Amino acid sequence: MRFSPFLALALVIGAAGAAGGWWAMHGRGGAGQGEEQQAAATDAKLESQLADAGIDARKRGAIEALVRSYILEHPEVLPEAMEKLQNRETEARLAPVRGAIETPFPGAILGNPQGKVTLVEFTDFSCTYCRSSVADVEALVKDNPDLRVVVRELPIIAPESEPAARMGLAAAAQGKYAAFHKAMFSGERPSSTSIAAAANAAGVDSNAATAFAQQPGVHQELERNLGFARQLGINGTPAWSVGGKLMTGAVGREALQAAVDAARKG
Repeated sequence: MRFSPFLALALVIGAAGAAGGWWAMHGRGGAGQGEEQQAAATDAKLESQLADAGIDARKRGAIEALVRSYILEHPEVLPEAMEKLQNRETEARLAPVRGAIETPFPGAILGNPQGKVTLVEFTDFSCTYCRSSVADVEALVKDNPDLRVVVRELPIIAPESEPAARMGLAAAAQGKYAAFHKAMFSGERPSSTSIAAAANAAGVDSNAATAFAQQPGVHQELERNLGFARQLGINGTPAWSVGGKLMTGAVGREALQAAVDAARKG
């Protein structure tokens, strides 16, 4: 039998999706009901593709041999297919909450508050990689006047992260978030001393901020951010969302700029 290479590639991608479902069930010690349903849906989709191509059960063995041969000759398609699958899954998780995560806690914004392009950063003042990304974000803001950076406090690294995050939100309420953010990351790691020093450097009214930081709304904001992180599969900082794309880690200025450019075009 002769088959189109495009059909073979489609089957390889379908097989990669099935492999992803198998890994979810077996590679991580079992699957939940949702993962089992996803794997079943992947299998059903592959069966449908075969049927649409006029391939019956008798030809299935030959097709499987062809796919195996193609994968062995072109192993690079598997990571490419898996990356595409993971990107689709990430976009599917992000879509329902994108509007919510792009809506900032009042005042917790860098760049142009009215910017047409929104970059969301999940950050922790105790995070070394977040600290190293500050210069990247500052350069992005400088080079992109239409960029609005929504900062979501995600205090997950150290016990001192939460007091720093609470003070950051209190500074935001006073219109001093950008100054506090810069002072906090420019100074020592979070501690009662460094948090107070950053608030003072930013011109924050410490008494009012201390009271504000204990308000229920601040606690709710931090819990909301933790909920977003769980939903999106974020388990570290920094993490970024722009234009429906999610990135994790200190990805660097070039990657962030490319994502901002893509979001602007989109």
